Amino acid sequence: MSEEENIAGNGVDLNELRAGLINLIQSHQDTDEPGLPVSPKTSDNLLEVDGLKMHFPVRGGVLSRQVGAVRAVDGVTLSIGRGETLGLVGESGCGKSTLGKAIVRLLKPTAGSVHFKGNDITRMRQDFQMVFQDPAESLDARMSVGELIAEPMVIQRMGNREQRRERVAELLDRVGLPRSAAQKFSFEFSGGQRQRIGIARALAVNPDLLILDEPVSALDVSVQSQVINLLMELQRDLGLSYLFIAHDLAVVKHVSDRIAVMYLGKIVEMSGADELYRNPRHAYTKALIEAIPVSDPSQRRDHEPLEGEVPSPINPPPGCAFGHRVSAPRYEESIERDIRLKEIAPGHWVSNCPCCVSASPAGVIES
Repeated sequence: MSEEENIAGNGVDLNELRAGLINLIQSHQDTDEPGLPVSPKTSDNLLEVDGLKMHFPVRGGVLSRQVGAVRAVDGVTLSIGRGETLGLVGESGCGKSTLGKAIVRLLKPTAGSVHFKGNDITRMRQDFQMVFQDPAESLDARMSVGELIAEPMVIQRMGNREQRRERVAELLDRVGLPRSAAQKFSFEFSGGQRQRIGIARALAVNPDLLILDEPVSALDVSVQSQVINLLMELQRDLGLSYLFIAHDLAVVKHVSDRIAVMYLGKIVEMSGADELYRNPRHAYTKALIEAIPVSDPSQRRDHEPLEGEVPSPINPPPGCAFGHRVSAPRYEESIERDIRLKEIAPGHWVSNCPCCVSASPAGVIES
């Protein structure tokens, strides 16, 4: 007796069974995972990150078993278009750098997916590179500048020795360093010059996307402007896309097309740069903008420092983490609420939190 005959013999209607299975599959496909923003996917997106998580195990006990996890990145979804700069801002420890490293697979994500040009990013390592925060630590002091810049080309088996030497000279010209720098070592240069060497190395294999992990935070203000102008010039000439990670919101606004605000491993608000500064909706975004120093000393701004401590990523509070930190009056309402990013205006996404998000002109955001 066949399996279908056996089921039918037990009084089960096969057509109803099939219909129930189809409805179950469709309902599963149509349901978004709680806490993850719905991001439209278009052919213009160069990078697409969906529900990315990076949890580090915490071990304890005699047998060193896992007793918890540090939720450094906890369900991030974003996209970057061709030739676009997405700024990523937030306090130290919120997971910005970890997100960048997980995207380029320097860290293996716990969950989620990263697609580049529609393909799994693990097969396209040459097409995206990273510029690190501290060039003194990221450049091997035992290698000459020429060897440092040529190393990615050697790994990717690009050209012969003479072609790589000429490419190194071209890249030094491009980043504003003399060709004679190829014979020197990185410790012979200033911080700004070392960062230019790091940028030249990242450009060696002709990438389409650069992950810039606070590329100017360790530099003097005058040198910062030079490096930022160089990055913008390279983007204009080469059509590069950037994920620009930084603390300084004034710098991020200057270089970014869109800005994402990150808090405790999650994106809490994301929109166009001008829109975010003109109409911030999340309380954390407002606090960051209010903390930007004013260049004119005669102007005074009423600014109160944020209260409380950042919650532990090992044991985050239920509901809204920022509302818990500042003891928001409506924090209790967020505990049982499905908090995720909602599009409140075209291109403006904000966490749907009752205690930290101001009402829209049309009323309070609905869950």
